[in-house]
Amino acid sequence: MTAENPLLQSFDLPPYSAIKPEHVEPAVDAILADNRAAIAALLDTPSAPSWSSLVLALDELGARLGQAWSPVSHLNAVCNSAELRSAYEACLPKLSEYYTEMGQNRALFQAYEALANSPEAAGFDVAQKTILEHTLRDFRLSGIDLPPAEQKRYGEIQMKLSELTSTFSNQLLDATQAWTKQIDDEAQLAGLTDSAKAQMKQAAEAKGVEGWLISLEFPSYYAVMTYADDRALREEVYTAYCTRASDQGPNAGQNDNGPLMEQILDLRQELARLLGFGSYAELSLASKMAESTDQVLSFLRDLGVRGKPFAEQDLAELKAFAAEQGLHDLQSWDVGYYSEKLREQRYSISQEILRAYFPIDKVLSGLFVIVERLYGIQIAELKGFDSWHPDVRLFEIRENGEHVGRFFFDLYARANKRGGAWMDGARDKRRTAGGELISPVANLVCNFTPAVGGKPALLTHDEVTTLFHEFGHGLHHLLTRVEHAGVSGINGVAWDAVELPSQFMENWCWEPEGLALISGHYQTGEALPQALLDKMLAAKNFQSGLMMVRQIEFSLFDFELHATHGDGRSVLEVLEGIRDEVSVLRPPAFNRFANSFAHIFAGGYAAGYYSYKWAEVLSADAFSRFEEEGVFNGETGRAFREAILARGGSQAPMVLFVDFRGREPSIDALLRHLGLSAEAA
Repeated sequence: MTAENPLLQSFDLPPYSAIKPEHVEPAVDAILADNRAAIAALLDTPSAPSWSSLVLALDELGARLGQAWSPVSHLNAVCNSAELRSAYEACLPKLSEYYTEMGQNRALFQAYEALANSPEAAGFDVAQKTILEHTLRDFRLSGIDLPPAEQKRYGEIQMKLSELTSTFSNQLLDATQAWTKQIDDEAQLAGLTDSAKAQMKQAAEAKGVEGWLISLEFPSYYAVMTYADDRALREEVYTAYCTRASDQGPNAGQNDNGPLMEQILDLRQELARLLGFGSYAELSLASKMAESTDQVLSFLRDLGVRGKPFAEQDLAELKAFAAEQGLHDLQSWDVGYYSEKLREQRYSISQEILRAYFPIDKVLSGLFVIVERLYGIQIAELKGFDSWHPDVRLFEIRENGEHVGRFFFDLYARANKRGGAWMDGARDKRRTAGGELISPVANLVCNFTPAVGGKPALLTHDEVTTLFHEFGHGLHHLLTRVEHAGVSGINGVAWDAVELPSQFMENWCWEPEGLALISGHYQTGEALPQALLDKMLAAKNFQSGLMMVRQIEFSLFDFELHATHGDGRSVLEVLEGIRDEVSVLRPPAFNRFANSFAHIFAGGYAAGYYSYKWAEVLSADAFSRFEEEGVFNGETGRAFREAILARGGSQAPMVLFVDFRGREPSIDALLRHLGLSAEAA
């Protein structure tokens, strides 16, 4: 099997087109068996453990497993099929069992303890010391100190959780794809932009149906909610979207994630208790920057209190505007539509007008110029690589002519691709025991509207911001100077600090000097006109109060859910309680937002969604140094790179932040950027 199985070959970049579902399980089985034998041999040696014989040897085993599993996991997200899904899921319990075994291997734990206390450790650099600290902490969080029966239960819980979270993700994807609406009469699509209608026409043709096809993929959903004059159509699409994977809506009971959520929360709570924590929220903070659940909750509630008056003002203005247009009972499916109309009336600007100025290639070339000027790197596109879809592009980062790393871009929405936007570290930077330097690789994934009707792909400014955000994650992974896998790139970075580089990059989407580089009319090449730029900047904080309380609602809901689970309240009751506290506009009773909240039920954000707001404080304050010294100040850019991006997870985030900013973070810059401070007002 080895000869024919591409996942068991050594390769530079994955041979995506050659990877078939039938390769997955045999490859994982073979590698896990090899790794177990290698770990047993490694521990069966009389000599004292050294960095090379222990840490680098385990890095090598981890890299071999990652080389096979990373492309499989990636393909499962971007090219999902029944066969691949089945193969992927067959491996989840095996991988969970393997990692639990590693985390509860007492001989391995003792080897790490011996290394940490050895004379060699006295000469370790800060990254090496951090790796040992993290590893010993993670052993404890894997139940190394538990009695055998509880260790066994820990393993069972982890295995079940990996299965349930994957099922959650699958059911959400299936529910998203299970609903479409075919439109025969173009008059029903009144108000929609030509590009949105062209995309719907293309979707209908792809499915072999007449007319136009509305789906629940985000570009299609967004177009209807923002532009459709037909209120009944907006309500129908909203209802289908916000009841996905639930007991409500047009497909009620199909792919229902409700029971899964309760099971996931029960198991997380049991896991936390096993390890001696009061709640899963407490357990999650054991490896984060925030120090206590009280600190997180008071941080969020403080922002909620500051933001709510602005949100109430935003909503009052929106309701008054809708009433002027003849609508006196503003509902959730009206908000996007009337917000866009109000924005247009107040600022004479819309996302659609802006779209013409953000063709994808211009945005990318401008993005690359910005990071080249800030960080002293060069980016070039590569051709002739193996890929999972024809739209995928590959780029290389170089510095002073030397190779640094590569990244894939998969930018457009399509069937069988998970929604949202994300960055995955596809390969970590590390130096092998033999001295070879392995360079990092990243996957950057978005779900933008693809090119239609002979035009290039045109981005809204919101999508441009998303692109910059994900690219910030990519740079964090790719520009690391750390050569130890455990803390290179995004590895070992506290989860509530990991959004700092991504949110930081978004600032250049709002700077006139940045916009001049990333905008150009797709037909004429004309830069964003000054009048349009002025309107866009004036509209920057349009409804930022509503946006703020929405994010606080998500964050508080997630944290409260994981801090208080078991108190007798259902998921929906917790959500309603948080809405009582912070929301200004109540969604309808049938809304089942939680059933599609993949960040916390299928991603890494359980009891960690607050990280977006937490890191936004860091990123706004970090950017304020650029506001003081010049947004393209190369010296400031290099300082940010060396303090934050280059050092990965090698030191505590607060240490890195203070190194860059010269002090601890302040919330003032964030409130000013959002227009929620006295100074901004």
